[in-house]
Amino acid sequence: MAESGDRAVVGEPRSPWLSTGFVLAAAFIGFIAVIGTVLAVTSDTSASGGSGTAETPAARAAGLPSGSVTDGAACPELADNEQDLPTSAPADVTWTLYGSVALPSSKEAGPAAAGKDVARCYAHTPVGALLATSQISVRYLAADDWLKVTRTQTVGAGRDAYITDRTEAEETATSAGDGGSHGQIAGFRFVTYNDTTAVIQTVWRFPDGQMQAATTTVLWQDGDWRLEYPADPADPAPVDSLAGYTQWGGV
Repeated sequence: MAESGDRAVVGEPRSPWLSTGFVLAAAFIGFIAVIGTVLAVTSDTSASGGSGTAETPAARAAGLPSGSVTDGAACPELADNEQDLPTSAPADVTWTLYGSVALPSSKEAGPAAAGKDVARCYAHTPVGALLATSQISVRYLAADDWLKVTRTQTVGAGRDAYITDRTEAEETATSAGDGGSHGQIAGFRFVTYNDTTAVIQTVWRFPDGQMQAATTTVLWQDGDWRLEYPADPADPAPVDSLAGYTQWGGV
């Protein structure tokens, strides 16, 4: 995802989702990254309030295990084993707000462990990959413990630079942004899929009706899908309609 050339502030984090143009025009996560101001995630958590895998209302709504997969534990085998690419919206998906963004989950395809910050353990299937890219793409930006999400659920040549740039931006932030507007998932299509790699285009729709398609890659590593953060991320592309995409969304 190539970084936008419109850099309003020196030190802006290098992220496919945090470039000035995308945040200000699309702002699907709802924070202004150039000053390191992060969306306050208001999704309910368990009484522990931790960033591990204690059960949350989102997990309960999706029928996910009740705190049965702890931090660092191996992921369980999930029921979904369908290897054909979905040609319609996946069945049995529950949508739950994470902050202001509706995220999908499934009892059969994951995440099998959903905590305040980290949602992990996805089926080794196309639907599992789709759910993983939807969840991780938002959480590594919006989670309170975004650093934990980034370190445990993303890989790639650009990851360390993102961590460094965002940490520095937050340390030097002196003012708060207005949070922008929040986009929602509107559709998807698979570019490629095999046992180790899934490349997926996700369409995000914003309150003004504009839509953008973002291409993300997830890699199967160490028993779960991980979001790839490349050294040179490509810009999201504006789209006029969902023609050619599978319509999918929770809002």
